[in-house]
Amino acid sequence: MRASNLTRRLLYWASVAAGLVLAIVPLPDWLGPFRPDFALLAVIYWILTSPRIAGLGYAWLAGLFLDVLRGMTLGQHALAFVLVAFLAHRAQLRMRMFPILHQAGAVMVLLAVYHFVLFWTDGLTGHSYTGWNRWLPVLSGALLWPLIAAGGDTLARRVR
Repeated sequence: MRASNLTRRLLYWASVAAGLVLAIVPLPDWLGPFRPDFALLAVIYWILTSPRIAGLGYAWLAGLFLDVLRGMTLGQHALAFVLVAFLAHRAQLRMRMFPILHQAGAVMVLLAVYHFVLFWTDGLTGHSYTGWNRWLPVLSGALLWPLIAAGGDTLARRVR
């Protein structure tokens, strides 16, 4: 394995780990519903920029770690992460050519798919919550996407 691939893999896991930490950090009550899915945004970013490094297995592991950290039904986030990673991987060549605002719209669709899978699995397990604020992380993640893409590009350039 080349040193640059190893560095990218380490950077991938460091950014996903940071997203997992941000997923469990306590927030004020008024800010909690707006919490973006940082780990999923990191997975989407790396799938778009380095699809050979960030694969479905890594997305599944990141989702499994999130299940364990949040104490949710085991495999719930893993399933949603894999589905979103698959869709992002299928569309990555097109999405990389989009302007950043169109990318944010596509990321918003991917985040909506993620939250729909969580909504569906919550309903299957009897933990359904149908409030409108369940969908606020979709909006906040899409609004945050330009900053994540710019920060990730800057970080990846410095590592090279």
